Amino acid sequence: MEESIQGLSTQEVMDRKERGDLGNTPGSITKTKAQILKENIFTLFNLLNFIIAALLFAVGAYSNMIFIAIIIVNIVIGIAQELKAKKLIDELSILNRPKAKLVRDGREIVVETGDVVIDDVMVLESGHQICNDGIVLDGMAEVNESLLTGESDAILKSEGSELYSGSFVVSGKCYAKTTHVGSENYAEKLMEETKKTKRISSELLGSMKQVTRFTSFLIVPLGILLFLEAITLRHVLVSEAIVSSSAALLGMLPKGLVLLIAVSLATGVIRLANMKILVQNIYSLETLAHVDILCLDKTGTITDGKMKVKEVLPLTDSPIKKLSPLIQSYLAACDDNNATFQALQEYFGTNSVYQQAYKIPFSSLRKWGAVSFHSAGTVFIGAAERIINVLPAAVEHQIEKGYRAVVIGFYDGEWDNERELPDEIKPMCAVILEDSIRKGTEKTLEYFRKEGVDVKIISGDHVKTVSKIAQKAGLKEWENAVDLSSFGEDTDYDSICMKYAVFARVTPKQKQLLVMAMKRAGHQVAMTGDGVNDLLALREADCSIAIAEGSDASRQISQIVLLDSDFANLPQVVLEGRKVINNVTRTAGVFFIKTIYSLLLSLFFLLFNMPFPFIPIQITLIDAFIEAYPSFLTIFESNTKKASRSFLRTALANAAPFALTITAGVIFISLTLPFDTQQRQTIMYMLLILISMMSVIKSCMPFTKLRVFICVTMVFGAFGALWILPQLFEISAMTTVMLSYIGKVFVGLLLFLTLLICINLNIEKRENINT
Repeated sequence: MEESIQGLSTQEVMDRKERGDLGNTPGSITKTKAQILKENIFTLFNLLNFIIAALLFAVGAYSNMIFIAIIIVNIVIGIAQELKAKKLIDELSILNRPKAKLVRDGREIVVETGDVVIDDVMVLESGHQICNDGIVLDGMAEVNESLLTGESDAILKSEGSELYSGSFVVSGKCYAKTTHVGSENYAEKLMEETKKTKRISSELLGSMKQVTRFTSFLIVPLGILLFLEAITLRHVLVSEAIVSSSAALLGMLPKGLVLLIAVSLATGVIRLANMKILVQNIYSLETLAHVDILCLDKTGTITDGKMKVKEVLPLTDSPIKKLSPLIQSYLAACDDNNATFQALQEYFGTNSVYQQAYKIPFSSLRKWGAVSFHSAGTVFIGAAERIINVLPAAVEHQIEKGYRAVVIGFYDGEWDNERELPDEIKPMCAVILEDSIRKGTEKTLEYFRKEGVDVKIISGDHVKTVSKIAQKAGLKEWENAVDLSSFGEDTDYDSICMKYAVFARVTPKQKQLLVMAMKRAGHQVAMTGDGVNDLLALREADCSIAIAEGSDASRQISQIVLLDSDFANLPQVVLEGRKVINNVTRTAGVFFIKTIYSLLLSLFFLLFNMPFPFIPIQITLIDAFIEAYPSFLTIFESNTKKASRSFLRTALANAAPFALTITAGVIFISLTLPFDTQQRQTIMYMLLILISMMSVIKSCMPFTKLRVFICVTMVFGAFGALWILPQLFEISAMTTVMLSYIGKVFVGLLLFLTLLICINLNIEKRENINT
């Protein structure tokens, strides 16, 4: 056994590499370059636009094809922004990538997981992710296989037990021989699928899919009907029919909005990457915009996790020096390496005075661990209230001051029952540990309180310890605490999840159940954690945030990783999410105006056998100056107010008054105006531009210097283009009569628009009251 634990020699490793017994280096967590190109180029919107462009090219309507240049620019911008975000994320991912600890040539080394070969001896400790299948050679560890089996209970692994890639070591330490690498690992494909099965919670993505499906369902039949009507009923030329129909179809596609969402998300990811915050799922930014409950693990998140022994309180008449050999033997024999045991080892030291007979690793579920020694009894280390039924006043006092207490107990005999403690444990001493609050924590919690985000602290520590830490951290509701160890299996989590702010003595499963209950109550939940005891809750949360100093396990399954472990950066993550959703929601209404009025007008002109009044080049001018230009300049603004929960509904509600006003104006002019066809279409187009500009001006309120600049340049740019190139846009010269008519109709349309906006605001007000 000793020889097998010595590991492979350098020569044996080289031989196995030559035979191909080598693992795969973990790939990028981001999309590949090919995927980015494919997703930006081969979209349904692009396909429809290129088909329309091809038809216009076929009939020689080259000037009306300018819109395709904007489509190409959109594609290039989208690809460039995503590639930039990918580069930054990939660079940060290297820092976050799990490593493998191996024994080679008789010494422990750390390598990339892709450098592991068959028969390598892996060293697996608490918090490590098992990167390859293996068989335990020596030691004992509790392993969480929930990602493979769905079962949350840890499984004890000892000599001869099989280990599976994708599981995590919860406690203990063992040496295991690698049996499979790369694609040969058990459930390798299952593991990859499991990581991806968590549904992307993106309202932006879902909304755009809805719009795509809806417009795609209508655009083809409407286009065919408009074309056939022009040919068969109005007997126009094929070229004229294609130009007229194309304008109607182009207006229905909110193509710039897709790019706007992609660029907004990528920009947010880039800003966070520059702050050493790794976003492993780009849509997590959007999720964070809606977070209204933030669950925080205490140790390692609120505190820095670097514990040290403050003092040792004797609980027996025997002097501590006499007990030290037993304690040192325990610490030498145990394989636990969390912050508590590191502090104990630093204080007491390690020395194998007694020979180990059996050991039970410490676990967050049991809250105790034990080591039995031949002819010397068993030493237990665990949570104070697990080892002692009634805590001494001195220990209680330290806990009330916010310190953590673990008790070391002794049992005169060997003990191998992992499920329960012996009744005859004799408490030896209580070790009081202190942990420092992370810098900026109080300011961070105060920020969330002001922003309406409810903060919950969830910990496995004693309720008084957690409450005191919460008080020091600045949580206003620190006294509103509960000890979950006193609750049974039939606990009503739905009733307690919102009742308390501090949850203590919480098991990993209870953390998960609390998060599930909060979500059932209609809340958007973010969870931070750093250890394997947080895994279940992290996977369940809408958005999971890991501390880089924590375990491999928590970092690998979390959507966001704070690579500098700075808790004070957490508000910035939420702010970036709000910037994205608020800016996109504010500008999306402008894009949907054209979609709505194009659809309504297409149906009207189809019904009355009249040509669509606009041409593609005129729609392109609106795309460029009224939609794209203002929207893309304002997406970089810092709008961090609490985000609306309904993107599509809000955007359509903002667009509807303007779209209906344009529709009403065009229909009115089509049925009543006594001008010739080109003059009538010019008047319609001018009113279309004016009402569309009004929507941009409204979206820019309240005004800033940037927004005033955008509105002014939008007006001068659009009308300047029409003044310089009237023939390109096929508009008539304006006469005094035309200007007078435009003025009168515009005033009437403004009154109609004002009425619609008031109705819209009244509906919104009623909905807010009901909510």
